[in-house]
Amino acid sequence: MDVEQRRAKRVPVSMKLEVSSLFKQDNIKVSNINAPITVENVSKSGIGFTTASILPIGYYFNARLEFAAENNALNCVVCIVRQSKTENGNYFYGCEFVGMSPVFDYIFEEIEKAEA
Repeated sequence: MDVEQRRAKRVPVSMKLEVSSLFKQDNIKVSNINAPITVENVSKSGIGFTTASILPIGYYFNARLEFAAENNALNCVVCIVRQSKTENGNYFYGCEFVGMSPVFDYIFEEIEKAEA
């Protein structure tokens, strides 16, 4: 049985996300990743995606999330907090938004309503 680790309801979405570089708070940087990513779900607190690339846990990246249905976009910092291997050999990553202002909660609430 899987233990639920999410703090907020995640909903499936279709959006583009690209990781070109990763960084840690102590100025360690990994560049030229250009990992093709499939966003699986998003919530107020984070995002889940799959990729064939192996990305290090505890690293951050800058993201621009574009929500086509709502014509909204968010520029944010995301931290990779967990990784698991998928059945098809790719990797699923769970990430948390860092420093996301609660003022943007309405965007995620609208996504949840649309999926309900």
